[in-house]
Amino acid sequence: MEKSQNQSWFDRIPKVELHLHLEGAIPYPALFKIISRNEGNESFPDLNTLKNKFRKYRNFPHFLEIWRWKNKFLQKYEDFTLISQAVAENLARQNILYAEIFFSPSDFAVNGLKPRELAIAIRKGLAKVPEIEIALVVDFVRSCGQENAARILEEIKDLQSLGIIGVGIGGAEKEFPPEMFTNTYKQARKLGFHTSAHAGEAVGAKSIWGAINNLGVDRIGHGIRAEEDSALIEHLAKHRIPLEMCPISNLRTKVVCTPEEHPVRRYFERGLMVTVNTDDPMMFGNSLADEYRLLEERLGFSKKEICGLIMNAVNSSWLPQEKKCSLIKSIQTTTSWKEVFGQISLS
Repeated sequence: MEKSQNQSWFDRIPKVELHLHLEGAIPYPALFKIISRNEGNESFPDLNTLKNKFRKYRNFPHFLEIWRWKNKFLQKYEDFTLISQAVAENLARQNILYAEIFFSPSDFAVNGLKPRELAIAIRKGLAKVPEIEIALVVDFVRSCGQENAARILEEIKDLQSLGIIGVGIGGAEKEFPPEMFTNTYKQARKLGFHTSAHAGEAVGAKSIWGAINNLGVDRIGHGIRAEEDSALIEHLAKHRIPLEMCPISNLRTKVVCTPEEHPVRRYFERGLMVTVNTDDPMMFGNSLADEYRLLEERLGFSKKEICGLIMNAVNSSWLPQEKKCSLIKSIQTTTSWKEVFGQISLS
């Protein structure tokens, strides 16, 4: 677990990710290999050419356009085994001990790929990296509609053995509001799945209220526009509804213009259950260490407060309670943790 002392504290501290998309986290060499295998190298003769396709987006719709373009190269089940192993290895190198990762079966139906077989292929890749525990969350992809979400749920309802523990909706928030998926989420809860929803990222507080009141979500993805409604902020704080915040993602997609404008500091100070995550790190060029570094350098977070965010992530995770306790102990007995607190501080 302990990393080289030559690394920065942000790299060495053990971490937890709760909002990470598999298809947006593919390391460049793995994606380059898949493109070369499935399409040839005419468009991307080298890695740098491929990298330049990402990281700069005019706005959120442009980001979604590049997301769809990238996904067209993922055509076979073995592609998902390859990318899953590569993603897991990359997370383990970052000293991320536990992650809950979205994957989006709907995006690959056009290639005849089925949710069950996709999950099997993904788990096969993840199993090759025992240094990190990864649970899976199915993203229904809101632009595919409610009927598709219901069909996907039916196809995954018996796949808890493959580590599918939750469901969510991402994508075009404005055109496909949470209310559309009320019945599917109700059924998902009956089946024992945890629930999250991207809300308050590209649309305002109304979207977050919809996710809470109509979908009954356990967590909110992003939630940056919650502060447009003071009653919503009070509700989130009172009920300790976790926020899966992704500051660098919001900056890259230009839903927030500067780090100082991002609400993560304000939410943290008001007692909201804030977690910090990377979202689509291959597409944004970030790591979780980069997120923490940004918080310290631009938003005044102390290392002790960053440790608090890590504990928020553990406590907001969908791990069983006994595993949460074990993970907390593993984190808080490390040298990097004791550098901040001077002693073990179990909580």
